[in-house]
Amino acid sequence: MPNSEPNELAVVLEGAGYSPITDRAFLCVTGSDATRWLNGMVSNCIQALEPGEGNYNFLLNAQGRIQGDAMIYREPGDGAPTFLLETDSSQLETIQKALDRFIIMDDVELTPVEDLAGVLVVGPQALSIVMALGTANQQAAPCSPGAPASPPQTVNLKKTVYGGAPVRLIHAFSPLIPRFEIWSDSSTIESILAELEETHAVQTSATVLEYLRILEARPKHGVDIRDRDLPQETSQAHALHFAKGCYLGQEIVERIRSRGQVHRRFMAFRLTGELPANLPAPLEAGGKPAGELTSAALVPLAEGPVLLALGYARQEAVDAKLELSYSGGVAVPQRDPAAAG
Repeated sequence: MPNSEPNELAVVLEGAGYSPITDRAFLCVTGSDATRWLNGMVSNCIQALEPGEGNYNFLLNAQGRIQGDAMIYREPGDGAPTFLLETDSSQLETIQKALDRFIIMDDVELTPVEDLAGVLVVGPQALSIVMALGTANQQAAPCSPGAPASPPQTVNLKKTVYGGAPVRLIHAFSPLIPRFEIWSDSSTIESILAELEETHAVQTSATVLEYLRILEARPKHGVDIRDRDLPQETSQAHALHFAKGCYLGQEIVERIRSRGQVHRRFMAFRLTGELPANLPAPLEAGGKPAGELTSAALVPLAEGPVLLALGYARQEAVDAKLELSYSGGVAVPQRDPAAAG
């Protein structure tokens, strides 16, 4: 099959694709106070995680504004809880410094995880491909092969081996199709990549993974989520827990919840017109500011190329079904990620 972006995307959406992970990093959180302390630093419930479970979190400031995001996993095994915080590599140093400021009299240690390489396997057939890698994985089925119908509160991390080397296998969150992350030393990941080349999965480019992200309406920190945004504006309900007790920024999050809504929210759009020349691209409704587009792409779907975007729109404009225009065309809100495709 020719190695083209439309073909790559079609294979990923119908079969499976794989790609080395080059933009993620880990921070290990240990210590006798790690559970209590970390639970008070992030927006989701850490103390309820069982070994091998993880969830999506925001890190907020005292004003409730998002300073970073991360998946946080409780490592499998007995003994004192150890946590792995997975985030975009560009955020790791900032997050570590922000968290370190709040370690006062707590027995907590933050340690970046070095020499860890990863590969992503994504698509409806990803599970069968992952389970066929080597032999040890056969005893470590991640979880159900189906993509979640709605954002789960927890995801799964399991430890297994590949060629005698320890491997972390993560069934990652995806609102559209299943995705798995495999993490180990660089030599082991090179061997796994070589084995993946012999499967029917296609090696997937960063551009195609960006198409998939926009199809899934999955916001990216630093692009779609900025330090001025509030958690409920991002439409990422699976990052919030409202019964866990106090945490940094919790008062603002609870105040927004008690009022029932925010004035703007993150959503997917189908565009009619041209691809925005610059992002973020302001949206207007009736001549007034009505939001912004933060990500956009001409996505090569089976029915033909489609202009899709992510961004924020004023709730009153969406409720009134006002036309949302940008310089170059009109943005039509979609009800959910799947509707964008």
